[in-house]
Amino acid sequence: MTAHPHTILDRIGHTSLIALRNIRPANGARILLKLENENPTGSLKDRMALAMIEAAEADGRLEPGGTVVEYTGGSTGVSLSLVCAVKGYPLDIVTSDAFAQEKRDHMALLGARLHIVPSDGGRMTEKLTKDMIEEARIIAEAKGSFWTDQMKNRDQIAAYHRMADEIWRQTDGRVDAFVQSVGTAASLRGISEGLRRHRDMLKIVAVEPAESPVLSGGPSGAHKIDGIGAGYVVPLWQNDIADEIERVSTEEATAMAFRLAREEGLFAGTSTGVNVVAALRLAERLGPDATIVTVMCDTGMKYLKTFGARLTASPTPA
Repeated sequence: MTAHPHTILDRIGHTSLIALRNIRPANGARILLKLENENPTGSLKDRMALAMIEAAEADGRLEPGGTVVEYTGGSTGVSLSLVCAVKGYPLDIVTSDAFAQEKRDHMALLGARLHIVPSDGGRMTEKLTKDMIEEARIIAEAKGSFWTDQMKNRDQIAAYHRMADEIWRQTDGRVDAFVQSVGTAASLRGISEGLRRHRDMLKIVAVEPAESPVLSGGPSGAHKIDGIGAGYVVPLWQNDIADEIERVSTEEATAMAFRLAREEGLFAGTSTGVNVVAALRLAERLGPDATIVTVMCDTGMKYLKTFGARLTASPTPA
């Protein structure tokens, strides 16, 4: 990775790995959580945003003074906003009212220009994803911008290979399974590839919204889990990546996010809730001698308004 002396970009990566203490099956596998909330914007996506921009700088797709455009549910956009702010690239972000207001505010505060695509009642759908992609394409063409195009961009995968090496070192090579939810599929693919370089027989579990289980052959549907479940089989997905695909509902994901806060002191978003629900299911099957690694994708601070509304409606969520 290119050195960034004396900038916030130095703080991307090298995050902690901790064991869940209370949320675990009585006789199941140990579950370790990679704390990606420790990255500067509080998200896993800082890794891939930096990798995409640096690769484009290196091969001339992004020149000094150039502009950048991306479509995003929020976390990728916040991460790109940070990287572009530090490096001095104007950034256009295509996003939607379907995603957390906190993320939109964060992007704007970091200097990004936002283009809001309206959703169907605040829900994530295949149509919304494709409308956002088309809007980003139009902006990139009109401005001559570098389009990071996260759904197809392979440059980000190298960042997740490095994350896999971190996990391997932190566990002293004791990893039996890896669980990760699927948005672009880059993190699942990159980390899985990286871990399997060390141990070929590692079990990989992909996770998707139960309301839109397209990877496991179900119908496209609407859900409210930020950052995952595009509603169609995304370009970076490969059928041989995962040994299993788990389906987790928005309700299950949200309830687990609340449990993580109250029982572990870990304030995370719903994509993390998805990961932990799926990891628990796997832990019960693998038994006490196994170790499962999954990801705390981002901080719950990105969802304060949403979670606050939930608390108001139901002061004691499951």
